[in-house]
Amino acid sequence: MAEKKCPCENEQDSSDDSLDEKCIFCRIVKGYDPYTEILAEDEEIVCFKDINPGAPHHYLVIPKQHIHSCLSLQADDIGLVRRMADMGRDVLKARDVTDFEDISLGFHVPPYITVPHLHLHVLAPSSKIFRWSEEKFTRSWYLTEEKLVHKLKKLNDWKCTCMLPCHM
Repeated sequence: MAEKKCPCENEQDSSDDSLDEKCIFCRIVKGYDPYTEILAEDEEIVCFKDINPGAPHHYLVIPKQHIHSCLSLQADDIGLVRRMADMGRDVLKARDVTDFEDISLGFHVPPYITVPHLHLHVLAPSSKIFRWSEEKFTRSWYLTEEKLVHKLKKLNDWKCTCMLPCHM
């Protein structure tokens, strides 16, 4: 991650260790939640089922490091986003999902996040997203993997490295 920080990003900073103890996703990463089954894991990220699924297959991929949200990401985090998406696709493949044209991979933008820890939603089939959750995964506060990567690439052109609207 880039060292340069925008002053407006202070609230989005991901390096506060005190957050780890209160964050449910950090607790899951550390194995403190006996109810969460880890479906895939590597040295940097983990995947598990969403407890409130919005589609027949709904998984979350999170970094082990506490990162507040997609607004905390910088241009050099594109690799992390891609690895998270790859893990999500691998989990779908392992669960016999074959139509990768009918999936949704995306991030909610604050303040529309329920857990302040970066997480990628992996939904399949996206054509069968449950009616009650359709708006959560179709509005402007939901950035697909592709849109987020595009925004992060554009950050190379800005002096500020955050993704807050004041700079985009």
